[in-house]
Amino acid sequence: MMAVETTDVVVIGTGFGGAIPGYYLAAGGAGVVMLERGPRLATEDFTHNLQLGTFTRIVDDIRGDGVDVIAGNCVGGSSVIYFAASLRAPSFVFERTGTLGRRLWPASISRRALNPWYRRVERTLPVSQQSWDDVPYPGGVWAAACARAGHTCNPVPVAVDLARCTNCNWMVNGCRFGAKRSMLLNYLPAAEACGTDIRPLHEVQSIGPASTSGYRYAVSYLVLDPDDYRVATGSGTIEAKLVILAAGAMGTPVILQRSAAALGGMPAAVGRYFSPNGDRVTLALLDEGKVTELLGLERAPGVAYEGYAIGKPIGSMTFDYLDPSAAEFTRFSLQQIYFPPITNILPEDGVDAAPVWFGVDKKALTARWRSWLTVLAMTEDANEGVFGAPPPSGNFVRIAPAAGLGQLAFHTAPETQRGWDASDAAMKTVVEKDGLARHLLWKGTPNVQSAHPLASCRMGDDPATSALDDQHELRGHPGLFVTDASSVPTSLCVNPSLTIAALAERASSLLLRRAGEFGLGVRPRVPPPGTTDAMRRRRCLHPA
Repeated sequence: MMAVETTDVVVIGTGFGGAIPGYYLAAGGAGVVMLERGPRLATEDFTHNLQLGTFTRIVDDIRGDGVDVIAGNCVGGSSVIYFAASLRAPSFVFERTGTLGRRLWPASISRRALNPWYRRVERTLPVSQQSWDDVPYPGGVWAAACARAGHTCNPVPVAVDLARCTNCNWMVNGCRFGAKRSMLLNYLPAAEACGTDIRPLHEVQSIGPASTSGYRYAVSYLVLDPDDYRVATGSGTIEAKLVILAAGAMGTPVILQRSAAALGGMPAAVGRYFSPNGDRVTLALLDEGKVTELLGLERAPGVAYEGYAIGKPIGSMTFDYLDPSAAEFTRFSLQQIYFPPITNILPEDGVDAAPVWFGVDKKALTARWRSWLTVLAMTEDANEGVFGAPPPSGNFVRIAPAAGLGQLAFHTAPETQRGWDASDAAMKTVVEKDGLARHLLWKGTPNVQSAHPLASCRMGDDPATSALDDQHELRGHPGLFVTDASSVPTSLCVNPSLTIAALAERASSLLLRRAGEFGLGVRPRVPPPGTTDAMRRRRCLHPA
């Protein structure tokens, strides 16, 4: 009979929500195993192309009913493919009441309470504040358009080594220059310096009760073929005293749904209240002549703009519509952003006749791709996404290397649509002033497009509408914690990565203090990761 493998802590997922508690528990003295569904790539492995077999190894596009979600699929999770915008959520977000009419965030978490954890993450990654000299040219054009329309606009802080960044604009493929500060450069190597065992291509299927005395949960997984993630080459089970679930907002609820039969008593909020962070992308098709005439800008002699693909993907942002006194579902930010050409099918063609997503008119639009300026609105949505029954294995039905069919349904609520209508109107006012550009919607698919999935296993004070308590512990299941984007209760009106990381920092501190309850002998306090291997090893109770 095969011996059951055991460890102190199993962490499921290696993005922000998994890497951070994985480090702190390992440095505190616990034995930690981290299981990651995707492959592991080093800095030199990332590419500058969109060929199948390159970025498709690390990115998943999951199609649901009414929503498409982009997520990372590799060691480091979405931190490897994100655009590194690192912003604190506005204070009013933590006071939101949504469609329920009562506070959605736990009473113990406010912007003020989270500020120390924001600061810790900002120092550890670290986050850099771009100057206008660092902002890419499209970001400058967006700022100039805002200023001419009477609005402020500011450079976006980013988790990027600005001195090392080459502005290649291939962030979605990872960073082959080591400039983007993903989990691969800080928390994960620090965790490994303390003995953490990171296992890529290990897809967790379910969690059940442990059979070994002193251990609480058994985590079952499949080992995936690196050339075809649909094929399993092995399987196994690890028993642990503590389990941290951080498979992302598209993975965590599915694992818990599949575990319900073995664990029993699954909270009703698991797989409900999904939020796409209110994401809404629209397009400005710039008039090159007006860019010079109205904004007084030239990228080069005789070239007004034609700069869509130039520089970092995110440069500038207006915060003017984040008025805390305004009514809920009318507040949003507007952020200049770049999307790779794979999204060219999405915008309408700009001609008032059908069809809008193919044909000659669409070709004419894409021929002017260099004159596009895309802007991401991040609004207040109504948490209306709901997951259906889980697939037989995995987090969704994989149909190709980077494509899957999910069980998520998102039928837009009137409150969410109100926010998108308001952001569309604001964007149109800015870019169409005096004919600078033409504002176009994305009509190539009826589905909502989101790169910021949240809230599918959210925390809160009300057991009826939240799966987790304010310490990220799954209700009714001691020692099972959720620390990823699924725990965030609401959309944030800004990019969510910094808030996810700050919440994971806060949760890690609570876990260290409570570890004795679960039979773990760890230090109650651990400093943040050091910046060199020697510093990282000095922070470990048991260096590797």
